[in-house]
Amino acid sequence: MVVAFLGTECPLARLYGPRLEQLAADYAERGVRIVGIDSNVQDTPAEMAEFAREHGVTFPLLKDTNNVVADRFGALRVPEVFLLDDQRVVRYHGRIDDQFGVAQQRAQASRRDLATAIDELLAGNAVSQPELSAPGCFIGRVTQPDSSATVTYAKHIAKIFQERCVECHRPGEIGPFSMVTYADVVGWGDTIREVVDQGRMPPWFADPKHGHFSNDPRLSDEEKEQIAAWVKAGCPEGDPRDLPPARTYSEGWNIPTPDVVFKMRDEPFQVPAEGKIDYQHFVIDPGFTEDKWSVASEARPGNHAVVHHILVFLHPPGQPLEIGRGSLLAAYAPGAPPRQVNKGQAKKIPAGSKIIMQVHYTSNGRPQQDLSSLGLKLCDAKEVKQEVESGWAVNFGIAIPPGAANFKSFSMHRFTDDRLLLFLTPHMHMRGKSFRYEAWYPNGKREVLLDVPKWDFNWQIDYVLAEPKLMPKGTQLRCFATYDNSAENLSNPDPTKWVFFGEQTWDEMMIGWYTAVTPPPEETGNKPADATSGR
Repeated sequence: MVVAFLGTECPLARLYGPRLEQLAADYAERGVRIVGIDSNVQDTPAEMAEFAREHGVTFPLLKDTNNVVADRFGALRVPEVFLLDDQRVVRYHGRIDDQFGVAQQRAQASRRDLATAIDELLAGNAVSQPELSAPGCFIGRVTQPDSSATVTYAKHIAKIFQERCVECHRPGEIGPFSMVTYADVVGWGDTIREVVDQGRMPPWFADPKHGHFSNDPRLSDEEKEQIAAWVKAGCPEGDPRDLPPARTYSEGWNIPTPDVVFKMRDEPFQVPAEGKIDYQHFVIDPGFTEDKWSVASEARPGNHAVVHHILVFLHPPGQPLEIGRGSLLAAYAPGAPPRQVNKGQAKKIPAGSKIIMQVHYTSNGRPQQDLSSLGLKLCDAKEVKQEVESGWAVNFGIAIPPGAANFKSFSMHRFTDDRLLLFLTPHMHMRGKSFRYEAWYPNGKREVLLDVPKWDFNWQIDYVLAEPKLMPKGTQLRCFATYDNSAENLSNPDPTKWVFFGEQTWDEMMIGWYTAVTPPPEETGNKPADATSGR
């Protein structure tokens, strides 16, 4: 018998529910049975029934009230499995296979751990690997909140979650579970504390020693301490009268009402229930017969549950239509604001341009479909005082040897005129390890503008400078990246192959995107000392 601990909202449990169902079918005639146990305090029987229906689960799925069964087994996470022999002795405990992990996934499993253990047991042999760690979400156990706790949900934690989390963690958005109410979060305390302690949430990867960014979502030390104290105290609710006012969220466009809206294509894209999905590229012809000027742009997912990020590229006429390249027009990532510029600034869209929408989909355990859109707010050319441009420091010649765990690459862009930097957007694929931007000024001074020591392919973030940074004429924007093409990189599609520049996820890229404007005369005439005088 396989006893599988599951939950209705954990992303890994949703991916492995159908896989357990397949294992149940494969081994039914050999006398193996699978029983699912849901010990999460936050999961209701109705939600369990919906989980079973959505994921085609037909084996028994039982509610473990008060975590009695989870405590007896010593289960900590979902999904986590225990294989029992015919005497009900645990012979294997751990993960189902090694394909999916936290923020990592292989193209396919390299080891089917549970199936291998079953085969060995049925053959009368000892299980070769009887214990393996099981990644996933902590089981939401029943707690006994400390009534004397000084930190409560109502008075302290609700406000933090509203400001940092709920934008994505609410119904219909990409967050795997809702964080709108106390009932939503009470069973997630241990998981919330873990992802905060590890720096996985809120997602942000810039080293704080370099640069200041207006969209930095990181928690303060005080907020982290309050979350830790709240979880340690058993997640007390507190007095509901202390709750902050309910926050409202935009359900439509986050920019002023767009003047033009373009769908990525006529028919929705079908997103499979599981597996890695290559970047999808959709070519849009906006039909512009004259130049247009954009002051705000927003890439809007049609289905937040499966659209992880969108990059929108502009391809002016007369240039080769290269998928995944070109000037950045818009970008979307969970929690990231749309692109808007100051009054008098605008991005030119030349007549006859094409638009490319690059969409990164993530499966969530059930088939989905998506029809994403691009909205543009336009202005008259006479209103434009500063033209917004997007460029890159790119290396097309990447050639990463098989097994290289710390391969270094470099790219550079030289500014031929003064520019004010607005955004920095590093881009690599699944072997990316770190990325750093430096400004090498004409006077010989150097400055680290952005350092991302731990690149995460799953998040494509615009780093918006809190104050625009002047790049005097002749400044070199230098980018330094490292890649891990070894077997130690669990997201590596194939560590035995050479890797070259290319559009798909199994290829690699090194692009240091930047967005900048021409500075007004008063700023070019008063350049900062560190950029011009050597002081």
